[in-house]
Amino acid sequence: MRKLTKVLSGLTLAALLLAAAAVAATADKYQVTGPVLEVTDTMIAVQKGKDRWEIARDAGTKVNGDLKVGSKVTIKYRMIATTVDVKAETKAAAKKTK
Repeated sequence: MRKLTKVLSGLTLAALLLAAAAVAATADKYQVTGPVLEVTDTMIAVQKGKDRWEIARDAGTKVNGDLKVGSKVTIKYRMIATTVDVKAETKAAAKKTK
């Protein structure tokens, strides 16, 4: 029984290490810093130079401090593809690759 417990503990540890490695291999993080222009449950708008940046947020977004309009913030985010549409290759492009 003790051997089985040790084997199961080892397998659990291996699974956790693999999961941690998978999370570490995700897309690079980016950041934007500036004053908050608007805050909703699904978006934070920040002024960066002359541009307005809108960053999506959800229930899993961790907020440290009092997030409100006018606060200076640094937002870390990732760019993740949600869909990919592959277009058919044109005849001109096919000739160039040959």
